[in-house]
Amino acid sequence: MQTVIQQETIKKKRERIVRRRDSWHLYLMILPAIVLTLLFVYVPMGGIVMAFQEYKPYLGITGSKWVGLDQFVFLFEYPDSSQVIWNTLRIAVLKLFFGTIATLTFALLINEVRKKWVRNSVQTFVFLPHFLSWVVLGGIFIELLDPKNGLVNQLLGALGFESIFFLGDNNWFLVTVVGTEVWKEFGYGSIIFLAALAGINPALYEAAQLDGANKWKQMWHITLPSLVPTIVVCLTLSLSQVLNAGFDQIFNLYNPLVYAKGDIIDTFVYRIGLIGGNYSFGTAIGLFKSVVGLILIVGGYRLAYKVAGYKIF
Repeated sequence: MQTVIQQETIKKKRERIVRRRDSWHLYLMILPAIVLTLLFVYVPMGGIVMAFQEYKPYLGITGSKWVGLDQFVFLFEYPDSSQVIWNTLRIAVLKLFFGTIATLTFALLINEVRKKWVRNSVQTFVFLPHFLSWVVLGGIFIELLDPKNGLVNQLLGALGFESIFFLGDNNWFLVTVVGTEVWKEFGYGSIIFLAALAGINPALYEAAQLDGANKWKQMWHITLPSLVPTIVVCLTLSLSQVLNAGFDQIFNLYNPLVYAKGDIIDTFVYRIGLIGGNYSFGTAIGLFKSVVGLILIVGGYRLAYKVAGYKIF
């Protein structure tokens, strides 16, 4: 019996080897992607060594002085570091919270639209902002939110309210950043919830209607419980992005007036590392962010598997 099992195992291994040999052209197709990934993602990782040096461009990586963990010690002693990390966490969590509510609400509402042309038109309209660059949107919002000539403040003035410096006041800047990000992404982000809604068994709604449940009760007792696994997966996997508060958006909207609440890790690295020429310190901050992001990715993945049974590998 054991001999037969071994023979079957050997036979299956041989079949797998034959299939792989027959699929060589498929591996050839992904070769350019592999080369580009190695060239632009993994090869530059050699520059991480700058985080442990007092890097001087004219000396290069091999000639710069080795300082060990001094850059990381300086990171936590630097006066602005704690504020920047806190700003990043606050903005990212607020975006995640309000973005999830907005995408879920929109998915529930659009799912109730029965006229196909209306549904498709609305979806196309709200998906469009996702494909616009923050370079374009940043210029648009700067003009719209101008404290003197902006359309928004003109409307507020017409209604009897005082002008608001949206991009110059720290508190209003936080609201503006979160609000514009949610507006830009809620339509595109609702796709996954719409897909989950399409997978709910219609028989559940039919049974609920026979029991006299209205639309609200159907949503509360059928739709939302069915979406819980999807919501959990989205939230837990989003933990890996907690330290990514949106460099493109912040960089195109912020200014020195709102550094207190608008400066995040990425903009801080850009300003200190690239503009200020402190490459080692900027690399140390970036490495710190990457390590924390990796821990959150692994933790979020394990949490998603335990809570919602989500598994990739």
